[in-house]
Amino acid sequence: MGSISIPDVPLKSSNRRMPVVGLGTAASPFSGSETTKLAILEAMKLGYRHFDTATLYQTEQPLGDAIAEALSTGIIKSRDELFIASKLWCSDAHRELVVPALQKSLENLQLEYIDLYVIHWPVSSKPGSYEFPIKKEDFLPMDFKSVWEAMEECQNLGYTKAIGVSNFSCKKLGDILATAKIPPAANQVRTLGWRNLT
Repeated sequence: MGSISIPDVPLKSSNRRMPVVGLGTAASPFSGSETTKLAILEAMKLGYRHFDTATLYQTEQPLGDAIAEALSTGIIKSRDELFIASKLWCSDAHRELVVPALQKSLENLQLEYIDLYVIHWPVSSKPGSYEFPIKKEDFLPMDFKSVWEAMEECQNLGYTKAIGVSNFSCKKLGDILATAKIPPAANQVRTLGWRNLT
């Protein structure tokens, strides 16, 4: 089976284009594995260039390993061929934890930058806990203004080319837009997939 061509759309808050079809790496139970890496490599051979991961999924490391192998074996010629999206987990959705969380994701992915970094859910939780479902007693209200400022800092530092949100209602998106210097480039909604906000 040969490689396919997948259409893409521009993200206005960056110079990136996002393929409209991608491979999500979430599985239940969450765990990174050799199987995940092999699935990603097969998807690359078929023409997939958009890969969605998250700290919670524990698939950043296998995705990074697959990218490194794809580059070394010639499946892809350059990192720039890929569109990599990852998500900030709720326990890291605190102003002072956002940049370090993305730095850890970049380390796991073995990359200098990702293409899109999104807030996974519009809530914060007790720092240090990476579990789903979140325990009721660990939920915290999100300080949208300060968390979004930290997301903007991630883009300004070059760690991500675009920033966005996931699972945000129109009202919560309004909370972000009220103070944003860089508007969200996308809202990933679980039942509908990615929604380009441009």
